[in-house]
Amino acid sequence: MFLFSLAFSIYGAGVHVASLFNKKARLLVKGHHKIFDTLRKEADPNSRYLWFHVSSLGEFEQGRPLIERIHKKNPDCKILLTFFSPSGYEVRKDYKYADIICYIPFDIGWNVKRFFSLINIEKAFFIKYEFWPNFLLGLHKRGIETYSVSSIFRDNQLFFKWYGKMYAKSLTYFKHLFVQDRHSKDLLAKIGIKCVSIVGDTRCDRVSEVAQASKRYPIIEKFVNGSPTFIVGSSWLLDEEVYAPYFDDKDNWKIVIASHEIDEHRLVEIEQRFAKHNPVRLSAIQSVEDVNSDSNCLIIDCFGMLSSIYRYGHVAYIGGGFGVGIHNILEAAVFDIPVIFGPNNKRFREAQELKKIKGGFEIQDAYSFRMVMDKFISDPAFMKKAGHNAGEYVHNNCGTSDLILSEIGL
Repeated sequence: MFLFSLAFSIYGAGVHVASLFNKKARLLVKGHHKIFDTLRKEADPNSRYLWFHVSSLGEFEQGRPLIERIHKKNPDCKILLTFFSPSGYEVRKDYKYADIICYIPFDIGWNVKRFFSLINIEKAFFIKYEFWPNFLLGLHKRGIETYSVSSIFRDNQLFFKWYGKMYAKSLTYFKHLFVQDRHSKDLLAKIGIKCVSIVGDTRCDRVSEVAQASKRYPIIEKFVNGSPTFIVGSSWLLDEEVYAPYFDDKDNWKIVIASHEIDEHRLVEIEQRFAKHNPVRLSAIQSVEDVNSDSNCLIIDCFGMLSSIYRYGHVAYIGGGFGVGIHNILEAAVFDIPVIFGPNNKRFREAQELKKIKGGFEIQDAYSFRMVMDKFISDPAFMKKAGHNAGEYVHNNCGTSDLILSEIGL
C-alpha cells in the first residue's frame, strides 16, 4: 500500500499549497488539523462505533437512511460520521444522529494506525465511490466487518485494468458490497468478487421520507398562485444560459431558482439575467402580503428548502449537467414532476433509468431544451405522464435501506 500512501502524501502537500488561494482547500486543511484532537476528545474508549464514511453531501444522503434507521431501533448506538469533502462536512457537521463528525484522514499508513488507536470501530460502511485501500486493509487486519453501500462500478475504473490488481485487492476486504445495478455485480464477478447484492440506491428511501415530511411555504404558494411553475435546483451559470432564454416570452410561467451557490455575486448574476421577470429574493419577502404579483422569478437565497419547494413545480430542471455533473434529480422526481438535466449525467444510474422510462429528459443546448418544454406545454397529458413515470421510479425503488440492514443484522 506504499504507493497509495505516497500518492496521498503528495495530494496532501498539494492541498496545503492550494489553501493559499482556494477557500475549499483552506477548509479542508483546517478540518484535517482537528481530526485526531476531535477523536481524542470525543471518542468514548468504552464504546464501539458504527463508522459511516461518505465523500460529500450526495453520498451523505445515501448513508443517512441507514444511520437514522439504526438510531431509531437503537438510540444508544454510537455513530462516527466522516467526510472527505468540505462541501459535505460544512453543511452536516452538526448532524444530530452522529456522535462524532469529522474529516477522514488522508489514506496514509501512519494516519490509519493513529485513527484506529483513538476509536473502537464495530462495523464500517463506505458509501458509493469510497474505496480507501489503506483504511480497508486496516479494517480487515482488525477483523472489523466492512460494507460498501449504494456503490456503482464501471469498466473504466482502475479495479478492472490489468495494472489495477493491487487496487482491486482492496475490494476483497469488504464483507459485502451492496451495489446499485447488475453491471456492477457482473464487473466484480470478473475479478473474483462474489459477495455482492444488487439492492439499488438508498437515496430513494431518503427522498421519499423527505417528501412525506416536506414543509409548505405560504409565501411560495402565494408567489406561484396556481401558475405553471418551473423549479430549478442547484443552478449554475451554464445552466441558466440554456434554460433562461426560453422564458423570455413566457409571462404566464413562474420561475423558482435555487442556485448551487448563494454568495452575493451569484445572486446578482441571476437577478441581472432574469431582470425582465422582476426577480425577487426570498429573504426580501417578510410575509405573504409582501409577495409581488408582478414578479415571475423567485430566487431562493438560502439552503435547506429546495427538497420541499419541488412540490410547487410542474417541471423541474436540475443543474450541474453542463459542468461537474448533475445534482440530485430524485428530490424532484419524488413529487411526480418530470425532470430535465444537462448531458453530464452518464455516471448517474437514476438519470439513465429515468431517461429510459421518459420521466427524465436530457438536453444538450437551448434548442433541445426548447423542444422538450414545447412538448410539455403543447401536450399536458404527456407532461403529466412524464411526471408520473418519475415519481413511480422513486417509489418502486424504496426499501433498499431496510433490506441492507436486514442482511447485515442491524
